[in-house]
Amino acid sequence: MRLRSLADVVDHLGASRPTGIIDGAEIRVRRPAAGRKDCDKFISGKNKQNAVKSTVVTDSERRVLWCGPAWPASCADITHARQLGLVKLLAEGPAVEVLADAGYQGLGTHTGGRVVTPPHRKFKKNAPDWYEEMRERQRKAHSSRRIRVEHGIAHLKNWRALARHLGRREHMSDTVQAVAGLLAHQQTGDLTSTRQK
Repeated sequence: MRLRSLADVVDHLGASRPTGIIDGAEIRVRRPAAGRKDCDKFISGKNKQNAVKSTVVTDSERRVLWCGPAWPASCADITHARQLGLVKLLAEGPAVEVLADAGYQGLGTHTGGRVVTPPHRKFKKNAPDWYEEMRERQRKAHSSRRIRVEHGIAHLKNWRALARHLGRREHMSDTVQAVAGLLAHQQTGDLTSTRQK
């Protein structure tokens, strides 16, 4: 199975597995040369390191279904999803559920509730104890469902080329997608051998 676009992923999830999990994977890269005008755009807001970011979609069985092109890490996850056309695909496509982290909050309203994120914090200060307990239970339940995408990203980063990329940043999209294709092939082979036992 080779899903080449995000539209293929949405169709696949709609046909067989109605739940997908999405997240952004950051891959460290070399720092741009000093004095370059775009030198700051590769600095990740989360890790404060030079990185590129790729959107990863897995299914509920930890299989990597698709990896998007690599973008500079200063761009937010929700912006990547919008630029890839995820909002339109989910709003007009089959009924699927996509689990996401807090970086995608707001997409649920634009996709008819198909993107599920952790609950918003309603109280900024002095939240009642019952509310904190309820929110923590909801957050843990959501996190335990979407942990599978973190496992998929970890499998990607097990490949040396993505642990820390020391080559040219211009080739990162090709490298990420090549590794994702090899990993998908490996995971399909593992699944086939498990079913035959």
